[in-house]
Amino acid sequence: MMPHPLLIVAVIVVMYVVGSIKILAEYERGVIFRLGKLLPAPKGPGVVLVFAPIDRMVRVGLRTVVMDVPPQDIITHDNVSVKVNAVVYFRVVHPQNAIVEVENYHYATSQLAQTTLRSVLGQVTLDDETRPGAAKSEA
Repeated sequence: MMPHPLLIVAVIVVMYVVGSIKILAEYERGVIFRLGKLLPAPKGPGVVLVFAPIDRMVRVGLRTVVMDVPPQDIITHDNVSVKVNAVVYFRVVHPQNAIVEVENYHYATSQLAQTTLRSVLGQVTLDDETRPGAAKSEA
């Protein structure tokens, strides 16, 4: 006994719809591209329908991320060598910008933190003898 063709089509459609259901947590947003174009607003949290060949969803976490900056060997303004560690806290506010405007926002944030750390500490003067009003010792 052959199943009815309409029943086969109905089962395929139901499986497709069930496969299209995505669940986003409270701290996630889904940036959806429909045929390659960005939809105007991110989706979530909750149940989101993403139709496979037409839509593509990228999940973005909105929680605060703690990132360790690798130790940096920096030479200050007065040629003093310093080794500095740092920690960066960041949070995605606009998920669409994080996905569309930057290829990898985690890596970009890490590189920006390292560059800023080197730039700021490169302008600092640490040598006591070069500061105005510093006591000079005589031997």
